[in-house]
Amino acid sequence: MVMVVLFLGPGLLVHAQTKAAARKSAKKRPTTATREEVQELRKEVAAQKQTIDDLKGMVQRLVESNQQAAAAAQQAQASATQAQSAAGEAQQSAVQAQSTAESAQKEVAHTQAGLAEAKTATQAVDKKVSAVAKQFGWNGEHFFLKSADGNFLLQPYGYAQTDYRVYNGDGHPPDTFVIRRGRFGFQGTLGKHYEFALLADAAASSGAVIRDIFLNFKPASAFQIQFGQFKEPFAQEVTTAAPNLDFVERSLASLLYPSAATAFRSPGVVVHGDLVGGAVQYWAGAFNGKGITTNNTTNEPEVIGRLRFYPWRKKKDSMLQGFAFGGAIAHGRSRGLSNETSFGGNLPDAAFNFFPSFSINGPVERYNGEFTWVKGPWAVRAEYDQLNQFRRALSSFAGGVGQTDLPGVVAKAYYGQATYLLTGEKRPENGTPRVKHAFSMGEHGWGAWELKFRYAKIQAKTPNTLISTGVLSGAEAHTEQFTTGINWYPNYWVRYMLDFSVDRAKDPTTANVLPQNFFVVLQRLQFRF
Repeated sequence: MVMVVLFLGPGLLVHAQTKAAARKSAKKRPTTATREEVQELRKEVAAQKQTIDDLKGMVQRLVESNQQAAAAAQQAQASATQAQSAAGEAQQSAVQAQSTAESAQKEVAHTQAGLAEAKTATQAVDKKVSAVAKQFGWNGEHFFLKSADGNFLLQPYGYAQTDYRVYNGDGHPPDTFVIRRGRFGFQGTLGKHYEFALLADAAASSGAVIRDIFLNFKPASAFQIQFGQFKEPFAQEVTTAAPNLDFVERSLASLLYPSAATAFRSPGVVVHGDLVGGAVQYWAGAFNGKGITTNNTTNEPEVIGRLRFYPWRKKKDSMLQGFAFGGAIAHGRSRGLSNETSFGGNLPDAAFNFFPSFSINGPVERYNGEFTWVKGPWAVRAEYDQLNQFRRALSSFAGGVGQTDLPGVVAKAYYGQATYLLTGEKRPENGTPRVKHAFSMGEHGWGAWELKFRYAKIQAKTPNTLISTGVLSGAEAHTEQFTTGINWYPNYWVRYMLDFSVDRAKDPTTANVLPQNFFVVLQRLQFRF
């Protein structure tokens, strides 16, 4: 409005002055106006009208601008009100958010404290589980139970061997299923210097169930003392554990081992150890020599000495690293008055008996030479054994008179064998190969496959003897055996064995056995744990 007054004021003042001048002029001038004056007056009036119209337009524009400004002001005020309201809401939301954040922070702190407690509890449980796992579990080969301080370790172990035997030949045994071995026992340690074992055989045919029961005192690896009942350490094949044999049955040479009729075991004691980092092994022992849980019948124990050498054991890159050789001697005594007889001539596969038994009395001597070479999938083994059983002062036992000495029984045997793992596993000297592609829990591999071949020969004789009552018949016989077959290891714990043997009875001296070839098929399914 002030601007209207400012704009209209000068114009109205001029207009008033103009009218006043005009009135004064009118008073002075004459009443009659000239034409030019009229036209001039009309021009002035038109100019004033135009000025008025312009002023009206300006006023109208000012009014409209004022209205727009008022509307903008109202809108701005409304926006400010809304902004203020939004700011209030935002402030309230911020307060709520801060409160929520504080609550969340408290909850996180509480959760973190709970997690810390849970972690501590989990670690404690893990420690307990780890401690329990170290005390009880499965080590890949055996279950075990162990004391917390590690001074006591107990491992149950065992194996079962089920065989099916097929024969062909005149007078052959019947085909049959047989539980060859069903053994279960415990082995373990007491402290750092004591080892023990107990092994029983539920399938024992001799009636004696206990196979091994011994304690080994081990102050150092180079000097150990083992006593109880266990295998007499005479040859490499007899010291090979039954689950690790390459063939279903041991070779013909095993007929000449000590205590062959009772799983090669006898009560006794042996000093043994490893020298030069295992490059030399030795055994020196004394045994009853009469078999399982059997008392000695003489005042003289059966003594055994054995050495085995690994000249290249420490040379990892040598082809001969797995080469070993050695030998053993044994000396014992038999007693005729106890009805002791010479070695049994029944073949390990039970195809036939190639040599009869004779009464013996006096010294018993055994000799052994052996070697083994293992390299990668290959294993080659050979052995020679000789047995001399004396027959002193035995003529009266043969129907004669007096105490005349008779010729002794002399037996010799040897074998050579080779095995090869087709699937590339390494052949251990005395153990089961680690199967690369096992068929077991979660695995569906083809297992390990092994080819094998063995040749063995045995001969024994005692000559005819002239005694007071006539001629005492002796005997002489030779037998050789060819064996081939396969071993399949689906995994470490299961093995299937298939052996094809030709047993040649060249000149048997036992009744009902004619010179011929016996064909034998042996199958075995073995489970161990």
